[in-house]
Amino acid sequence: MPCDRELVQIVDAAMDQAVSKSDGWLACKPGCTACCIGPFPITALDALRLRQGLRTLQSRQPDRAARVRERALESVARMTAEFPGDTAARVLDEDGAAEDEPCPALDPGTGLCELYDARPITCRTFGPAVRWGSEALGTCELCYVGATDEQIAECQVEIDPGGLEERLLDELGERGQSVVAFALTALSTDPDPAPLDSPPRP
Repeated sequence: MPCDRELVQIVDAAMDQAVSKSDGWLACKPGCTACCIGPFPITALDALRLRQGLRTLQSRQPDRAARVRERALESVARMTAEFPGDTAARVLDEDGAAEDEPCPALDPGTGLCELYDARPITCRTFGPAVRWGSEALGTCELCYVGATDEQIAECQVEIDPGGLEERLLDELGERGQSVVAFALTALSTDPDPAPLDSPPRP
């Protein structure tokens, strides 16, 4: 049965192809954090993967994990104060909401992601020219500077041609969206997450 790890492998392989086709057009590099500021929607699969990634970091480098958790709690507190009620939904729906809020997984000292191996699919795919089904996803404004629409289109690759993410979300039975900070602070309510090499629990 397919699992989240398989989805990650498919997406990462597609991104390797996208990077190869976009050689010379990409500005993405370690320490570039433009896409790490401001909340963005993540799926239930992303949330499970992030929480497992934090648990793994906790077992290996508890001090780093504690800093990620503290940043997540602080982020949730700020957003909840500014957007009381259904905060995550409001943050995702309202234009410009929390647009200066850094991702809690971002190490402010190094500009690197503390949960890189467990990062959401959006983080894995943002930057190069990619397609999700028939839909072309937006590219980073720092990439493809001077490129024509035709040149960008020539670089596009299909991320998940078999629709595996949709099938896994169906199996998981959770279609709601969240943001990284809320996913990480929900750790205590998910004591037994499905491992990355196993199918998600029904």
